[in-house]
Amino acid sequence: MGRFFGRLVLAMGLVLLAGAGHAQPLHFAMDSHFLMPPPGMATVGDSHGDIAVSPAGEIYVSVQGGDHPGVQVYSPAGRYLRNVPGAPADLHGFIITAGRDGKPYIFGVSRLAQQIVQIGLDGRKVLTIAATSVPEAYQNRGEGKPATNLTGIAVAPNGDIYVTDGYGLDYIHRFDSAGHYLASFGGKQAPWNFNQCHKIAIDTRFSPVRLLCTDRRHNRLVHMDLDGHVLGTFAENLRLPSALAIHGDELAVAELAGRVTVLGRGGQVLATIGQNDNAAEISTNKAPPESWRDGVFYAPHGITYDAEGNLLVCEFNQWGRVSRLKRD
Repeated sequence: MGRFFGRLVLAMGLVLLAGAGHAQPLHFAMDSHFLMPPPGMATVGDSHGDIAVSPAGEIYVSVQGGDHPGVQVYSPAGRYLRNVPGAPADLHGFIITAGRDGKPYIFGVSRLAQQIVQIGLDGRKVLTIAATSVPEAYQNRGEGKPATNLTGIAVAPNGDIYVTDGYGLDYIHRFDSAGHYLASFGGKQAPWNFNQCHKIAIDTRFSPVRLLCTDRRHNRLVHMDLDGHVLGTFAENLRLPSALAIHGDELAVAELAGRVTVLGRGGQVLATIGQNDNAAEISTNKAPPESWRDGVFYAPHGITYDAEGNLLVCEFNQWGRVSRLKRD
């Protein structure tokens, strides 16, 4: 089947178990051929998006190009099932979480349209918030630049929606569950000092829950309370952190510069997976399928856990590359 469908190579991450007197290995089997793309396609398609798992275990991947753009849906075994009807083809960041009625929904940011959307898993449109809802004081007024350039999204337990202007002015904007604008905070000034606040997540490992933001160009993660007050830097010395996923006390970080790192509740490094140290291959969407090597990443951009604690990673890539890291 050639190099592209070559044999599976296992990428191992070593985990130091808290309280243990010695290191015990936790193995992740990295399978970059886990998803079976739509009929007639060798890969999922041009991807600058995200990935999530529904309560039923189905895998949702946002794809901006190819024969099946939009949000593709795969079975837990990786078989293509369908596309979400009418879903935008430019969901740069999205999650699947419960809405006000307790049912699961896709919450996403449409990067090209600059809209915040809530849609049902069946494609039913529930809520659309135009980025123009953000006050002008927090919008880019530079000539030839978009007013906002939204990139990431999170939904708090009370239903409030947080979005990052990660390719714009680095503000975080807050809306209530009905889409009404509430507040903005963050930005490039102190105490946030963001430089590309790319994605955001609700950190459920703490009580009360916190906001956790990827400050990508500073290679760090920043903790805030739900009102945006900075609590501190959670992790540093990462490699362009792009997306976050939480499972129990674990935090998985997709790093655009060719790596996935798993951190513990205290910020300690538990595992590094698929590290690629070839500077010419990483942080770019131009690595073609014939150059892909098993066991390494090129540009991780979206990440999620499934119910069993396996990781799914989608990469920034013109052809689209998705890997599963199976927890042994």
